[in-house]
Amino acid sequence: MKYKKILKGKFLDRPNRFIAHVDINGHVETVHVKNTGRCRELLIPGAEVILDESGNPRRKTKYDLICVNKRGRWINMDSQAPNKAAREWLEQGSLFSEEVSVYAEKKYGNSRFDLYVESPERRAFIEVKGVTLEDGNIARFPDAPTIRGVKHVEELAKCVQEGYETYLLFVIQMKGIIKFQPNWETHGEFGRALTAAREKGVKILAYDCFVTEDTMEIRNPVPVDLEEQYAE
Repeated sequence: MKYKKILKGKFLDRPNRFIAHVDINGHVETVHVKNTGRCRELLIPGAEVILDESGNPRRKTKYDLICVNKRGRWINMDSQAPNKAAREWLEQGSLFSEEVSVYAEKKYGNSRFDLYVESPERRAFIEVKGVTLEDGNIARFPDAPTIRGVKHVEELAKCVQEGYETYLLFVIQMKGIIKFQPNWETHGEFGRALTAAREKGVKILAYDCFVTEDTMEIRNPVPVDLEEQYAE
């Protein structure tokens, strides 16, 4: 996926989870933050950021904050980007060998999953989770407790029992990652739900992304480590 019109700025502060102040060539601009997560390790005063111009004259904010430079590594933090990149990746035949049709926001029972894939050979639900939290080249999810995320994992397991293939795809929005782990310290319940779902047949996948200032593409699989971690 590619952004059409970007520019660089310097992050100043984040008054709330929806907006930030960014210095653009000496002018302070209020911008929309396209990620409502905490992102405390990313949005540090003085950090170089990338903004995407919305092009909508009716908006209160002209720009979206989509990317940040963390110690020389670009990390995409646009919460909408993983679904878009995943759909492109699936339509390119990167996961399934046969040609498939891909549908977004597919409702099933009381749930609505990010993607549904169909072909003469398969029916598969795919839930996509974007990952921006990194420590020591280990990616972790979530960066805040997510009851909704636990619900999605449990409902994917129910779909397996009814004959569907199910996948939980962690799209790590950066390169240079050696493995993926649940964030046990922040939300152990999510990690335990992942472990239980895998035992029931849900496929847990993690892939890194090639990220530039204006693009993000899913690239390589990353090892998934679901062994429960305990704080020392």
